[in-house]
Amino acid sequence: MMRRISLRVGAVTFGTAALLLIGIPTAAADYVGQSYADASAEMNEAGLNPIVVTRVGDQLAEDECIVTGAWEPSLLRGVGDGFEYSEDEIMVSLNCAGAYASETNPGASVQHPLGRAAKSEAEEEAAEGESSEEE
Repeated sequence: MMRRISLRVGAVTFGTAALLLIGIPTAAADYVGQSYADASAEMNEAGLNPIVVTRVGDQLAEDECIVTGAWEPSLLRGVGDGFEYSEDEIMVSLNCAGAYASETNPGASVQHPLGRAAKSEAEEEAAEGESSEEE
């Protein structure tokens, strides 16, 4: 009987630790793939203050950069004599290298879903531009 209880306690402890280490998905993932201008506008509407913590590349203006990651901060800020958790911040990673990589431009790999989608969109826009020129 005692062995079953210890196994159950061990299973609950392991499950709790796994959730803490893996993390619980949040709405922050909804911003991934958007331009920073669009994502930050949505974040501001939700009462969040976006903080750019990583940036890759220098080919695009900040508003045109692609959000590659967004997460809630896991830190406490020192305030006066104590510490508090800032609930109105969201950390953001940006790709400013370009929408997708080509022979002449840096960007997201076309093997990645974001790069593949950006390349498809650019090809569709080019095809629409060619068909409107022919008319």
